[in-house]
Amino acid sequence: MLTVNGDQGVVERQLAGGELACPPCGGVLGPWGHARLRRIRMPDGPDAELVPRRSRCGACRATHVLLPAWCLLRRADAGEVIGAALQVAAAGGGHRKIALMLGRPAPTVRGWLRRLSGRAEPVRVFFTVLLVRTAPDPVMPAGAASPVAAAVSAIAGAAAAVAARWPQLGEVPVWVAASAASGGLLLAPGWPPAGSNTN
Repeated sequence: MLTVNGDQGVVERQLAGGELACPPCGGVLGPWGHARLRRIRMPDGPDAELVPRRSRCGACRATHVLLPAWCLLRRADAGEVIGAALQVAAAGGGHRKIALMLGRPAPTVRGWLRRLSGRAEPVRVFFTVLLVRTAPDPVMPAGAASPVAAAVSAIAGAAAAVAARWPQLGEVPVWVAASAASGGLLLAPGWPPAGSNTN
């Protein structure tokens, strides 16, 4: 799985132009059909229907699903929805309150919060390193009341640093930046891997 631009036309042009690289080997990715239909619950309005593009590496022959950066791997909700839940949790909100606020099942929200809570320190470190490597004069996140709050603060700081470093990208929402930086794996098992870097 590889996170890409949310604009399907841009992704098609990148594939045709050989602009996308295979994560494991660096080879050129080319078009290779489509993945199955996914319904993604959005913050407001109807669900989005998404048929992600598949690609295949010309060098190692591995295939990859190209998932828009506003999605997270194996999550039925958009990254923005999950991010909103994590922000409220960082401020001290519990899963039932968040579930009611977002209109999502309490067990689903509890799962998101437990996943981040169980890896809050490695996530904080990953995004703090990204912040330091991206910003010419990094402003470190303020102290936080909990490990989850510290992780969410580091994510926001890194997203701000990315926006400042590459203004041509325009305004990049915090949770789109977090998904892109994590390769869509923000809440996936085994992420961030031990000894990971942000190159």
